[in-house]
Amino acid sequence: MKLTVGIIGTGAMGAGIAQVAASNGCKVLMYDTSKEMLTKAVDNIGSSLQKLLEKNKLKVEEKNTIFNHISVHSQMHDLAACDLIIEAIVEDLTIKKGVFSSLEEIVRPDCILASNTSSLSIASIAAACKQKERVIGIHFFNPAVLMPLVEIIPSLTTSEEVFNRSYAIIKDWGKVTVKAKDTPGFIVNRLARPFYGEAIKIYEEGMADFATIDYAMKSLGEFKMGPFELMDFIGNDVNYRVTETVWQQFFYDPRYRPTLTQKRLFEAGLFGRKTNKGYYDYNTAEMPQPNTSPELLQKIFLRIIAMLINEAAEALFLQIGTREDLDLAMEKGVNYKKGLLKWADEIGLDIILNELNSLHHWFGDDRYRASVLLKQKVKEGSRFY
Repeated sequence: MKLTVGIIGTGAMGAGIAQVAASNGCKVLMYDTSKEMLTKAVDNIGSSLQKLLEKNKLKVEEKNTIFNHISVHSQMHDLAACDLIIEAIVEDLTIKKGVFSSLEEIVRPDCILASNTSSLSIASIAAACKQKERVIGIHFFNPAVLMPLVEIIPSLTTSEEVFNRSYAIIKDWGKVTVKAKDTPGFIVNRLARPFYGEAIKIYEEGMADFATIDYAMKSLGEFKMGPFELMDFIGNDVNYRVTETVWQQFFYDPRYRPTLTQKRLFEAGLFGRKTNKGYYDYNTAEMPQPNTSPELLQKIFLRIIAMLINEAAEALFLQIGTREDLDLAMEKGVNYKKGLLKWADEIGLDIILNELNSLHHWFGDDRYRASVLLKQKVKEGSRFY
């Protein structure tokens, strides 16, 4: 047995991380205060393993071994022997801090305490602990079993030894690992904001409907899903909360400003596929047809891709991640056909800058201000690669 890993929170993400750890030979202790959630998590893991068995990706013995590596617990004290604990509970800083503070009284001094948060400050979570140096962010993507990317996020107080151990463990589990600075949204959730926000703004202006915007991004950008399809798939409750959190943590920077359309869907409980209605109505077999005007589609695509690239350029300028990690994160975390910085070089940095300057001039909105690094590259006649 390699490691003893504790998982706190047994929703879809917690159960998925538990399966990943158990599949890599770890002894996994799943903890939740809800016995119903524990039972559901075990059933979900069993179903997931059964599907892998039916697809000939697992043998019966392997399935049984993985399943036997996992145990369920309703007492936090049961996690005392863990080498690594990954928290995957509700995105509420106060609740997370309470959990980490309680954990520190139970586990060994060398146990790594990790949060799977997608947008909250690791430094803030670590502030609840006496040994702040052992707290780190380990952010998986849903579904954790299938998605290859994991962001590793050290805070200002995380020790280099804890970062190196965490990075090595997740890499040993077969995941693609990138290092991200402890800033709102880390890499993926920060860089992807314009994919949703700018799409909604285009809709609110009356330029195009949901189906047309989705079609533009899928046909011209080869995205697996358009922004509205993806928001409905993720859940408009989850997507709105992340958008609002990132915006607040960036001191209300207009780049990350949520939209009223997004807020109203959230308030109405129209979360997307999970409620059968969001941007689209999934109660009907007929989906709206897009406007396929090449000029309109190109206008939509260029506007959204320019905003995405600008965010990547700004992240590189602010050293959120390396050039390679920023691009790798978008390819492996949200299935972009290529990294945004590589994409920028292909389209032409001058074209991207001209689009941003034009939008900034027209709307007078600082959400369109171009990154200093992008302006510098164009002035120098250089590229990202």
